[in-house]
Amino acid sequence: MTLAAAPAAIPDSHRDLLVRPICGVLTTLDPDGQPHSALVWLDIEGDTVRANTTLERRAARNLGRNPRASVLVVDPDDTSRFLQVRGDAELVLDGALGHLDALTRAYTRYPRFYGYVYPDAQATRETRVICVLRPVRVSVDAIHR
Repeated sequence: MTLAAAPAAIPDSHRDLLVRPICGVLTTLDPDGQPHSALVWLDIEGDTVRANTTLERRAARNLGRNPRASVLVVDPDDTSRFLQVRGDAELVLDGALGHLDALTRAYTRYPRFYGYVYPDAQATRETRVICVLRPVRVSVDAIHR
């Protein structure tokens, strides 16, 4: 019998790292077990960390095989301050384009992703998903706890 890991909370002391437009590093596991890391835009909903990707990219393909993932965010104003969230990720189709556009507005000066960051035609060649990471383990730097 396998027991599900208990959820972990993101501490208030480091929540701002997921609210401010700071790029994070999403790490997933390749089929051979090697880590794959990608720079991503992030946000937070409740106690889940969210990124946006496409089913055609390696991160989503990896998560489809193995949901284990981690996100690392380093405070650009104080690089000794960081947040790492590890857990299982779910890929959610519903609302993915709206989520991407919200991230685009937070991270750039543009109103939406397709037509501004990527050409409109790219939208027909990929399937957007929200990567919802449910924390099982949360680590922060010792100095700023």
